[in-house]
Amino acid sequence: MTDTPRHQIGRMRFDTRRRTLTVTGVTHLTPKMLRIVLTSPELADFDSRGADDHIKLFFPGPDGQALMRDYTPRAFSQADRTLTLDFALHDAGPATAWALGAKVGDTLEIGGPRGSMIVPDDFDWYLLVADETGLPAIGRRLEELRPGVPVHTVVAVDSAAEIQAIETKARWTAHWVTRDSQGTDDAATLRRAVEGIQLPPGDGYVWIAAEATVAKALRAYVLEERKHPAQWMRASGYWLRGAAGAHENL
Repeated sequence: MTDTPRHQIGRMRFDTRRRTLTVTGVTHLTPKMLRIVLTSPELADFDSRGADDHIKLFFPGPDGQALMRDYTPRAFSQADRTLTLDFALHDAGPATAWALGAKVGDTLEIGGPRGSMIVPDDFDWYLLVADETGLPAIGRRLEELRPGVPVHTVVAVDSAAEIQAIETKARWTAHWVTRDSQGTDDAATLRRAVEGIQLPPGDGYVWIAAEATVAKALRAYVLEERKHPAQWMRASGYWLRGAAGAHENL
């Protein structure tokens, strides 16, 4: 009998349908990160297996057409019928407007996720790079990783006030890039931070999520200069400067 190969990244597909949820809690994690907990009996069969899964949130548009935005399920419980979403308050779009005005009893319509990309927790180390829009996925990944595995995170935020405390059993080394002290060029500052990291030996998984041009630049650096295997990384443009609601897997 042969052993199952390591690092087999898989995909699962789910039946997508819309669900209407009710707000049960609103909490500021930091000045610009808002956590909203929602509930509904319709979450009894909700599923999400990947830390960077996305669901669609539906908001009323000015012309009567729904506006859709992608968000990461930060946490969920089928048993409790709850879903937690973290909102990075970085723009003036419909999601931010809704989140800022949300109160207990309000409703929100969601759809998905369509599926999950499942990264096995059998890598020797992990490197997670993002701006604040990727923090919900990073937080979820940190909470799910096995005890003792080395993981480095590099995250760009506006200031030290946006640094989050996240509970994890992994051996976590956090690198925070603050724009008020290190500049607003996320591609440059995130790259410098990654360049300064001595990664452990063995096989690693690299995950990148940021503004699309930033994510592309970091992906090219990791592939071309760090010579990291393409099959062991994922880079996504979680937003595109000047384009509302854009999301791109690179």
